[in-house]
Amino acid sequence: MKLYNFDEIIDRHGTNCLKVDGLKERFGNEKLIPLWVADMDFRTPDFIVNALKKRLEHPVFGYTMAPESYYTSIIDWLNYKYKWEVGKEWLTYIPGIVKGIGFVLQCFTQPGDKVIIQPPVYHPFRIVPEELGREIVNNPLKLVDGVYKMDFEQLESVIDDTCKVLILCNPHNPGGIVWDKETLVKLAGICHKNNILVISDEIHAEMAYPHSRHIPFTTVSPEAEACSITFMAPSKTFNIAGIVTSYSIVPNEKLCRKFYFFLQAGELNDGTIFAYIATEAAYTYGAEWLQQMRMYIMENVRFVEDFLKANIPQIKVYPPQASFLVWLNCTGLGLDQKELVSLFRDKAGLALNDGSMFGPGGEGYMRLNIGCPRSILEKALTNLQQAIEK
Repeated sequence: MKLYNFDEIIDRHGTNCLKVDGLKERFGNEKLIPLWVADMDFRTPDFIVNALKKRLEHPVFGYTMAPESYYTSIIDWLNYKYKWEVGKEWLTYIPGIVKGIGFVLQCFTQPGDKVIIQPPVYHPFRIVPEELGREIVNNPLKLVDGVYKMDFEQLESVIDDTCKVLILCNPHNPGGIVWDKETLVKLAGICHKNNILVISDEIHAEMAYPHSRHIPFTTVSPEAEACSITFMAPSKTFNIAGIVTSYSIVPNEKLCRKFYFFLQAGELNDGTIFAYIATEAAYTYGAEWLQQMRMYIMENVRFVEDFLKANIPQIKVYPPQASFLVWLNCTGLGLDQKELVSLFRDKAGLALNDGSMFGPGGEGYMRLNIGCPRSILEKALTNLQQAIEK
């Protein structure tokens, strides 16, 4: 078994890396430690790099088509990970999950229709519908004994005939929640009864920790299958976001036919040479790398929890069940949001995501990306401790 080195420090400056080279534009300071945008600082696995290198040996990069092995790799991976038997006709490439959300809204809704989201949640869920002239309806998550739950009573109270779509984050970003089957079944029942289409963003699915089992939304019930479109990708898991490797899964024939006709009409489902190659390599050879990477991430979570308990007990970690994103409850510091952001950015020299960007319930929180060598986390948290002590 090959052991992968996740402690390696890799300088990403000068590669047009959003996380690093975008610091000046986004935060006003290029010297910050970047712990924000959701990609990792780990080396992309060699089995993906080698597959891309092999294709680069051929001197022509013309129009391309998805090989049969591309579909097979996805189908086999989904069966291996979730015991989910997916038909090839359910699958198509899409050029990004956020773009996919936009495509679904354009295909199935009209300006003025309502889109339900469950804040605090990934901010494009709000931004994309608003930019397309749809109205956002919030169904905020509720904290019950310190644990996020869906508020079904509130959901049913806000639904009306103009609510057309609900965007589900499964697993949840920024909370790292792996939704259980009972929750998903209940959500499916409500949405199906009210003719609401569910877009299930499952980009962090493969990052569920071993003690938490990700369940694809569409598999939980006949109602879920009848009213949902699922988006997945190897991009977060294998650190290849720049290649754009997303895909859509739609088991319901009626939904599939309508959505895929929309995509095909604009050639929106045509992937690139490298998207097909990287996806196939990731899903064919990636199981062991993924296991080692998840274990490293889980140790990073423990490191953050232990450091904060010992040195900054005012900040608490919402315990994630998936992903390399950690939701920090900073309300114990007694700062307003502007002061909180300034503490992290101006005093500690850290670039994190401002919790308020995730909508109602995000105030007093910051999102920390722990997909990096532990030594960087240690430096960042030490900076934060010193800033608070001052």
